[in-house]
Amino acid sequence: MDTGTTMRAANDVRAPNDLSSWWMPFTANRAFKSAPRMITGAKDMHYTTPDGRQVIDGIAGLWSCNAGHARDPIVAAIQRQAQELDYSPAFQFGHPHGFAAAARIAQMAPGDLDHVFFTNSGSEAIDTALKIALAYWNVSGQGQKTRLIGRERGYHGVGFGGISVGGIVTNRKFFGTLLAGVDHLPHTYSREHQAFTKGEPEWGAHLADDLERIVALHDASTVAAVVVEPMAGSTGVLPPPKGYLKRLREICDKHNILLVFDEVISGFGRLGFAFAAERYGVVPDMITFAKAVNSGTVPMGGVIVRKGVHDAFMKGPEHVIELFHGYTYSGHPLACAAAIATLDLYREEKLFERALALEPIWADAMMSLRELPNVLDIRTVGLVGAIDLASRPDGVGKRAFEAMDLAFREHDVVIRITADTIALTPPLIITEDQIGEIVDKVGRVIRAVA
Repeated sequence: MDTGTTMRAANDVRAPNDLSSWWMPFTANRAFKSAPRMITGAKDMHYTTPDGRQVIDGIAGLWSCNAGHARDPIVAAIQRQAQELDYSPAFQFGHPHGFAAAARIAQMAPGDLDHVFFTNSGSEAIDTALKIALAYWNVSGQGQKTRLIGRERGYHGVGFGGISVGGIVTNRKFFGTLLAGVDHLPHTYSREHQAFTKGEPEWGAHLADDLERIVALHDASTVAAVVVEPMAGSTGVLPPPKGYLKRLREICDKHNILLVFDEVISGFGRLGFAFAAERYGVVPDMITFAKAVNSGTVPMGGVIVRKGVHDAFMKGPEHVIELFHGYTYSGHPLACAAAIATLDLYREEKLFERALALEPIWADAMMSLRELPNVLDIRTVGLVGAIDLASRPDGVGKRAFEAMDLAFREHDVVIRITADTIALTPPLIITEDQIGEIVDKVGRVIRAVA
């Protein structure tokens, strides 16, 4: 037996000889492993496959790589940081890049959202925000305010807190009763009233008023926080109706309830602004972020907290921990260095402004697909788009799954699917020609799966 040859084969990461060990997330594992879709490299707008094909990235990694892939300044920052300081204790010690990154992020946030608590993902960010909300009412002498209100079709990661306030059925149904004391607002989508809308739909602001009904049912004295995505992303791209988010803010203010915006997807330029809160003129009490904060290069997330919420904890003896919460990798040096370099790149290349300028071009291109077979609706906002396809009689999701697979294998484009919805969220560095390329390829895929 040639053990050297065997060892080399086992260590060939470009062509792994065993796919069984990795239980892949949010993946049809058996289907994938029977016909893998492998990626071995990435640069700017494209992925590279093991056979050398260049595949255009239509989803910015996973709503993450807003600055594109393997950008030289970000890569260099990570390399420098790994050589200088690979890790420092996250509890009771700090490092300069952590404070610099927090200051930069807080500066970008609207209003008095001045303080950043670092996590490592959007899931950890939302669970952290929920804990901060509950703890805030405790330290404020209103510990009875424990109820949390999410929204139908909302996605807030996969922690128990996130799936409790979340409203995607498949993410909830296998995991028992979840957190107690959670209620849900209705989702904001109506195909009858909103089909083929560019940007925020005119219909639907009144749906925010259902919060009044929920508060009346439970009494405001028991409600801690309302948690929503400004734009519901993972469920299939649902832009907020005009005036909806301002109405939620008004009702929360009226009843002394915290408002949390989950901006893990909408943050850092996806909607043409640093945060969707800015686009919609609403200052929530907390904003969760992750993904694009460092263009998806190193796991990182966090919660941006308003001054009044933060300051409520800063009482009592100074040597005592104010919030008993955190993660080993909170504010990891590599993640912070990557974030600073990424934020520099966003600013220097004006990528947020670029996204806003490209929005109408993107919307027109997306809407050009509306007459294709089985297209039921198209929604766009910022550099985001979704196409609802009619389901096949033999199963929901089969048509879109085939489209995703075909797009990668035969049309050299990566798309994202949720049930029978195709979602497109390209890096913000995309050109007008590349918009045309992606939309043309998706059009051919839709025809092919008709």
